[in-house]
Amino acid sequence: MKVTAEAARRFLVARHFLAPARSLEGGPAAVLEVIRRLGSIQFDPIAVAGRNHDLMLHARVAGYEPAWCDELYERREIFETTNKALSFIPAGEFPWYRANGGRKGPRFHAAALADNAAVAEQVLERIRADGPLSSADFERQSGATKNWFGLPENAVRSVLEAHTVAGSIGLARREGNVRYYDVIERLLPARLLAQEIPEQEQLRHKLLSRYRAHGLLGAGGAGGTFARIANPDVRRALHKEAVERGELVPVEIEGLRGKRFVVADEVSALEAPPEPPPSVAFVAPFDSLLWDTKLLAGLFGFEFVWEGFFKPEKRRWGYYVLPIVFGDRLVGCIEPRIDRDRACVEVLGLWWEDGFAPGRTDGFVDAMRDALGAYLHFASVDRLEWASHLRAEKRLFTA
Repeated sequence: MKVTAEAARRFLVARHFLAPARSLEGGPAAVLEVIRRLGSIQFDPIAVAGRNHDLMLHARVAGYEPAWCDELYERREIFETTNKALSFIPAGEFPWYRANGGRKGPRFHAAALADNAAVAEQVLERIRADGPLSSADFERQSGATKNWFGLPENAVRSVLEAHTVAGSIGLARREGNVRYYDVIERLLPARLLAQEIPEQEQLRHKLLSRYRAHGLLGAGGAGGTFARIANPDVRRALHKEAVERGELVPVEIEGLRGKRFVVADEVSALEAPPEPPPSVAFVAPFDSLLWDTKLLAGLFGFEFVWEGFFKPEKRRWGYYVLPIVFGDRLVGCIEPRIDRDRACVEVLGLWWEDGFAPGRTDGFVDAMRDALGAYLHFASVDRLEWASHLRAEKRLFTA
């Protein structure tokens, strides 16, 4: 199918529940609806402005409370696993994620269990007896394990992650960024654990999950989109099969080179996307809408790079910035920081795209004020503090 660039933009913001922003009602049920629609949402522990999954859900769910994810954990309606990265999935999809390579790859985790067999057995037996436990509940153990940087790693942490990848244990809950693990039989229903899905079907499901999460990915993905889905030859074969089966539909977007693909049940939404209302959303840096930076540049005219690992002098914006969606446009970036000790949100920076004039754009000021107020509620604080160079923005957006 062929669509205009405007239709593609409107489709993306609508199917990501960002037009209007924060519009899904229903508390935890609305959170679960977002996770089901997108297939999975990425977890990241950095919490300067809020953790990635909380920011994603705040942008979509009315009055979002981080405790709602905890409630879904307790009801065993969501589960944590590795998809594109560490992610939350609907618990009912667990059988399709059993062939899981983990964050560091299957060889790494298999070696962690083999090289630390005694520690692995002790950890598993203790969880079986005492269950849910975190790594802090064990004495640190040395072993033949290394972290991302090749430095020695606590063997307990390594075997906990390896047991998780192997499916022996799973995440029972989080307290902040501390993970508590329990044996898998106590976390998920027996009917799910008994369900066996062929590995090829699991890989196909994961491939389709990336298209569900984004909406209009190309065949080759972007930004590590297809990481940990077999090798490139297998992925290409899976993609070809999904197109032939009608699960993915090729799309040509006006003005863009190459084909994109939409999941079949969203074709009608792409054919007739709604006109977006004047709504503002702050988008998390690892939000699946932002995965394909080439598409952002070509379709939205928006150049985005997460600059967290850049030296300060190399940054165009700031350390942890959130792109700003207005209607079907990406109009700038904001850098908020939650200061819980002082019960405020500091706005450290605002950057507008060339040609965008916030004060002269119909509906934007009110929409921005609404977004800032919702963010204060999300942060559980009651006031904004603006950096000294943002005097004009303070006057414009302070209700």
